[in-house]
Amino acid sequence: MMWKTKKKNSKIAFNTERVLMAAKVQLENVYTHFQTTSLGLTDEEVEKRQGLYGMNEIEHEKKKRPLVMLAKAFINPFVGVLTVLVAISFVMDVWMADPGDKDWTSIVIVTTMIVLSALLRFTQEWKANRSSEALQKMVTNTCYVVRAGTASRGGTPGDETSNEELVPGDVVMLSAGDMIPADVRIIESKDLFVSQSSLTGESDSIEKFATLSKPRKHSGCSIVDLDNICFMGSNVVSGSAKGIVFATGNHTYLGTIAKSVAGHRAATAFDRGITKVSLLLIRFMLVMVPIVFLVNGITKGDWMEAFIFAISVAVGLTPEMLPMIVTANLSKGALAMSRKKTIVKDLNAIQNFGAMNILCTDKTGTLTQDHIVLERHVNVDGTEDKANRILRHAYFNSYFQTGLKNLMDRAILSHVKELGLESLSRSYKKVDEIPFDFQRRRMSVVVEDLSGKRQIITKGAVEEMLGVCSHAEFDGKVLPLTKEMRAKALRFVKEMNELGMRVLALAQKSFLSKENNFAIEDEKDMVLIGYLAFLDPPKESASQAIKQLHEHGVEVKVLSGDNDAVVKSIARQVGIDTANATTGPELEVMSQEAKTQMVEKCSIFSKLTPMQKAEIIQLLQKNQNTVGFLGDGINDAAALRESDIGISVDSAVDIAKESADIILLEKDLMVLENGVLEGRKTFGNIVKYVKMTASSNFGNMFSVLAASAFLPFLPMLPIHLLIQNLLYDISQTTIPFDRMDSEYLRRPRIWDSGDLSRFMIWIGPISSIFDIATYLVMWWVFKCQGPDMESLFQSGWFVEGLLSQTLIVHMIRTRKVPFVQSSASWPVMLMTFSIMAVGICIPFTPFGSSIGLTPLPLSYFPWLVGILLAYCVLTQWLKTLYIHVFKRWL
Repeated sequence: MMWKTKKKNSKIAFNTERVLMAAKVQLENVYTHFQTTSLGLTDEEVEKRQGLYGMNEIEHEKKKRPLVMLAKAFINPFVGVLTVLVAISFVMDVWMADPGDKDWTSIVIVTTMIVLSALLRFTQEWKANRSSEALQKMVTNTCYVVRAGTASRGGTPGDETSNEELVPGDVVMLSAGDMIPADVRIIESKDLFVSQSSLTGESDSIEKFATLSKPRKHSGCSIVDLDNICFMGSNVVSGSAKGIVFATGNHTYLGTIAKSVAGHRAATAFDRGITKVSLLLIRFMLVMVPIVFLVNGITKGDWMEAFIFAISVAVGLTPEMLPMIVTANLSKGALAMSRKKTIVKDLNAIQNFGAMNILCTDKTGTLTQDHIVLERHVNVDGTEDKANRILRHAYFNSYFQTGLKNLMDRAILSHVKELGLESLSRSYKKVDEIPFDFQRRRMSVVVEDLSGKRQIITKGAVEEMLGVCSHAEFDGKVLPLTKEMRAKALRFVKEMNELGMRVLALAQKSFLSKENNFAIEDEKDMVLIGYLAFLDPPKESASQAIKQLHEHGVEVKVLSGDNDAVVKSIARQVGIDTANATTGPELEVMSQEAKTQMVEKCSIFSKLTPMQKAEIIQLLQKNQNTVGFLGDGINDAAALRESDIGISVDSAVDIAKESADIILLEKDLMVLENGVLEGRKTFGNIVKYVKMTASSNFGNMFSVLAASAFLPFLPMLPIHLLIQNLLYDISQTTIPFDRMDSEYLRRPRIWDSGDLSRFMIWIGPISSIFDIATYLVMWWVFKCQGPDMESLFQSGWFVEGLLSQTLIVHMIRTRKVPFVQSSASWPVMLMTFSIMAVGICIPFTPFGSSIGLTPLPLSYFPWLVGILLAYCVLTQWLKTLYIHVFKRWL
């Protein structure tokens, strides 16, 4: 057999040889080869091997080091512009200047802006990284490990252990729903089907065995095709197995290829939106700088001064705080959500949380209490199982299976324990089993009593069970299963379903001549013996949570594999409209166009296969919906991956937690609603900053152009622009701590980069009107018409420009009347008004004098107050008009 290897990478080639060696070991020598025993490793040996091989962890991304993060904080387009300005200032003001005229002021100011911006960004990203790591450690994946001294628990051998603690030589038990915790050599298997899509991209699962098949005739096979090796990162679809770990962490096959993909994440819609904003503002800057340079050069005649001023304007138009503001908002949102029992695995998922307008959810544990109890065990004729014969068979089926025990299995085991019938298992031994899968929707065990009588016991969904039964047991007699009996069985099930109970059928077949290797083909000609009715009552909070989600613009759809009667019963009890409902079999025969219409109209989907859940989500997304999916089972993994935001719970199966973007520490829709609102609040504060910055910078373009064209001197010196921009940036740093109006949180929010341009054009020029009004006041009232009055003019515009820019924070942050109907949070209020006070005081200080500003006369301030009030009134009026015309604000 020929295998693909990467000769250029000795580490991968070495790993390939180790994998091939592990696959070729004969079963009789397997424990010796891997230096372990059938009883597993001792605690001392585990500790020794952990010291030798390390923890079973893969660094999907290199752990972020502080110095690297700090260096990267300085790498963005806006910091690049500032750095260019520093270099030019150094050349012009220091290197080429006379010894007595060297001026370090602008260099110090711009450098301060660079360092402050980068340090704030680094601090926020470091906090976000540490918080994210701490939160994700709260969610752990586990597996069953056989170690010396561990006993069987509930029919499952081994002890539940964190995947991280595995070492080579550990004996692990695998069942449906498990993530493969390391590279494992299979030594026992039963109908084991594994999905390796995360490694190969192929969606079809493949069967694995305990022995290596004969060499294949063709070449070019991949190493992941080995029949008796399961690789870390894949997951068990159905069946069960026992295996020995031979590689962990970065020594696994997945670990050898992880470096090639580490750090390269696909850009999300949120990332693309931020990039579009950045490029839009940079384009404005690239257009603005040459125009300002030419206008000032032509009108003033000093081309060098015009160049420095144009570069300073570029700095004023640069939102260098954008990366920091975005990171701060997302990290603060993640921390706030963690306090509300919601763990964010990916910070950018918060935006999708706030944008979600459809939530698809499974029924069990979300709408119901997730505490299933066995209400009834009855005979085929509907009479109570007083002799506990039906219960006894159900117990054997649930106790002896090694697959994933679902809630109904646990309910059966719990019920038997309450009745004190656990000793029944001592009289029987397990011979074989046929694991559960989602196509058959049933599972079987083969047991043998002390007398040697052997029987197969099968339980599963009623319709599927009727398909494999040819007889039924009435009053102790086995009779042919007639159409009338089938109809009676379905009527009984329907009655139970309408009461909100889920029903499983139980069948058996005795006196088997077959010794072992039982398979699906043996599930035929069985005898139907009775039914099990389970109740999972709805949660008291579900109805209120669904109502609140609906009020906040999130439609809840139920996607369940259960039958339609049970799903409708629960849905009615929690307030979901059941008028429009459909089932998986009905969807299967629909045309694509009919499906597209049906998924929008229906709220209840029942009897769905796992792939139908994923298909429904895809169809909803094609209809321009942002779709979330909440699930915790094996059958939910595909839907979690397809959804815009996959949501699971910390008690979910491994594959569900791996597929999710967000983990709930409590499986409750009330918790989910809190997360949705926090997501919208986080996104709202980001959009708030973007629109403030974009509109303010757009307005400044017109102000600078007007001043440059008509004034005989510069309206502000480059140093003034830099200090003004620095102070304005500082005033923005508290935006992540601002509150959002309740009206904003009522409906989903999506990124709309097209609205940004419209907003800039509509709101931006308002500030220019009052900047020009300030020019006229300084020119005509205070007679600043010559070079001797240049400093007073610049001081007047410096103060007005800073105050109007800072006030825009309060005007834009809400669609209401600021300070009257909606006030900012106290950190925003404190910071913005402090910056305004500092700006007013600077011209009166020695620092102001050193940079060319002069104290303003008291008569200036009534004009300033009037201009600012007029600015606020006009902005509010145009804001109201904008909302009326475009039906939105932020």
